[in-house]
Amino acid sequence: MRDKSTIGLAITLIVLLIVGPFLPAWLRFVGTVSLAYALVVLGLVLLMRAGIVSFGQGLYYCVGGYAAGVAGKYWGISDAFALLALGAVASAMVAAALGVLLSRYREIFFAMFTMAFSMILYGLLSKSQALGSTDGFNVVQATFLGFKPESASVKTWLFALTLLVAFGCAIAVQRYLRSGMGFAGEAIRENEIRVEYLGVSARRVIYYKYIVAAVLASLGGGLQAMAAGHVGPDTAYWTTSGEFVFIALLGGTMHAGAVLTAAFVFDLVKTYVFQLSPYTWQLSLGVVLLAVILFLPKGLWSLFDRVRAPREPTSRVKASG
Repeated sequence: MRDKSTIGLAITLIVLLIVGPFLPAWLRFVGTVSLAYALVVLGLVLLMRAGIVSFGQGLYYCVGGYAAGVAGKYWGISDAFALLALGAVASAMVAAALGVLLSRYREIFFAMFTMAFSMILYGLLSKSQALGSTDGFNVVQATFLGFKPESASVKTWLFALTLLVAFGCAIAVQRYLRSGMGFAGEAIRENEIRVEYLGVSARRVIYYKYIVAAVLASLGGGLQAMAAGHVGPDTAYWTTSGEFVFIALLGGTMHAGAVLTAAFVFDLVKTYVFQLSPYTWQLSLGVVLLAVILFLPKGLWSLFDRVRAPREPTSRVKASG
């Protein structure tokens, strides 16, 4: 069946591209950061649909950010597309190497191994004086295929680029989830042995999903670094990866659009809560997560199903009467 929800994502993208220049600067920045987060969570959802959770996506989020920073600082590259491509290639290479080991593990072992590798990168970057140690360093102002906008409009261009990348990836992920290989992930989660008997290598499926998730995370890290103009080792810290898992639980794994919605809600709530209570904002987010788990165990997107579900049985009863 044709998934018409991708049309909704495309329409939303067009609307945001049109109204983007007229939005307040702070809202564009929040939108850019939330969409960068959403890119990471899209990859995380691919893994979660296969029954595994990664607490180390901050590793590739950090690689994407540092690739943009290093390429601009030491190699003089400022083109946004080139910076994103460098981060994606670097993350794919790292994921291809680590995935050989990680694809063998499941459940808590997979989660802890991914977090361990992310913390190793955090430790290395924190000790590296050339890369700014714990303070990090600034990222060069981005250009776009040779075009260098004025400083005041760079954020608007980055917001438009982030919209295109995030919604493009969301549409691709949504179509993938409705494909044969997308459903293979759910089959692995339910019964991996049966999948193997059907002739599909579960380990290979997870291996490829892990690489795709790494590339998506690197894109988010690169976009966030260019938007903030700074990158630091805290992007590889385990709490950053925990925020990605938080967003995945908040939105649910039912739809790619849920990830985009949950990421924006998370970043908006975090911004306001931190402003009102800078020392207890984690407590407030914890309460939100607890409420979602209790009342919406399948995430915010399940609200749409609850609205649509009662209508179908009612119409059928009336027709049969």
